[in-house]
Amino acid sequence: MVDSDTSRRICDAVAARFDEQLATTKEFVAIPSTRGAEGPCQDMMADLLNQRGYEVDDWKIEVDDLKDLPGFGPIEHDFSRARTVVGTYRPERTAGKSLILQGHCDVVPAGPLDMWETPPFQPIIKDGWMYGRGAGDMKSGTIGAIYALDALRAAGLKPTARIHVQSVIEEESTGVGALSTLQRGYRADCCFIPEPTQGQLIRSQVGVIWFRLKVRGRPAHVAQAGSGSNAIKAAYHLIQALEGLEEEWNRRAVNDRHFKSVVHPINFNPGIIKGGEWASSVPAWCDVDCRIAILPGWKVSDCQAEIAACVAEASRKHSFLAASPPEVVWSGFLSDGFELTGAEEPEAVLRQTYSAIYGGELPEAAFTGLTDTRFYGLNHGIPSLSFGAVAEQMHGFNERVNLDTLRKATQTMALFIADWCGVEKA
Repeated sequence: MVDSDTSRRICDAVAARFDEQLATTKEFVAIPSTRGAEGPCQDMMADLLNQRGYEVDDWKIEVDDLKDLPGFGPIEHDFSRARTVVGTYRPERTAGKSLILQGHCDVVPAGPLDMWETPPFQPIIKDGWMYGRGAGDMKSGTIGAIYALDALRAAGLKPTARIHVQSVIEEESTGVGALSTLQRGYRADCCFIPEPTQGQLIRSQVGVIWFRLKVRGRPAHVAQAGSGSNAIKAAYHLIQALEGLEEEWNRRAVNDRHFKSVVHPINFNPGIIKGGEWASSVPAWCDVDCRIAILPGWKVSDCQAEIAACVAEASRKHSFLAASPPEVVWSGFLSDGFELTGAEEPEAVLRQTYSAIYGGELPEAAFTGLTDTRFYGLNHGIPSLSFGAVAEQMHGFNERVNLDTLRKATQTMALFIADWCGVEKA
């Protein structure tokens, strides 16, 4: 571990530039980088990396290059402008261990704007919090990684190992942004993803499957509704059946060593529903986009088969669907759960740096969401840590990140880089 004087200089350097870090974060959060619109955020990230003298790789993602790789999820929207940006620091002398620092710049939709207390893409700071869509998840962490590296330079130090600063997209829907970095050949001895983990190390996380129920009914004038079949009502029948599958999977979860203590870790969500064309017509169609979690060790293909079987069984019990079964379409995430193992060395470094900043033992969590760590740990044997600030209302209204914990998380990350990669006088 770096000596106490060096540690203090690094932490002081983070604190001295924290206002600048927040200003940059606000600029980043102000960009409405929802799915398919991430380009301006990637432009900003490329500029930030170029300004710091990093070797910048900015490329268009080709789905055909990724579709056969483990963890790939289907892409349904216009992907012609999808890009990944990586900035690489190369040391003059290699003495430490290499590192990937990765953040995602995509954010989920804001929802009805009048239900926010302040506009989601006009970030504000109030009472020690920054508010805005993506302020927590996870633009503050992405910018924090850059300023953690800046702090080393400001402290008169330079790392002695290769570092890749990666800005990816699609973390919220498929993960193919992270997958593209691996397909491109980027590797390191450790990956660190500063998601807003509430100051905890993510020990285990769920996988996620996205699917669409495509229900087709029989249209009729509502005056003779009995002669038709209502696709929207039929879709609710299937949703209720899938809620039964959700409960069955939660019963299995009590046998998982990390999730057995988590209340209801498997969550099924019918997240988008579209159907019908006229209030006085029995709807002939209904599409429901769904998300369900799976636990580490559960095979995605087995879970897909269970989902399909659940829908088929429910259809057989429905007067119309029995003869006109719905279609199940896999529409995004097809992601394995992930348990962090074999990472004793970087974990030890993080525990030391956590203790130096926060005091006490590093807490751990089983996470009912997912992060990109799975690609590195499961498929490439790269120890992949996820640790970051406290955030609230992620994916909800009035999303916010706590600034005191963001500063501490940035200091922790800076000390981790110094210890893991090694430093020498600049």
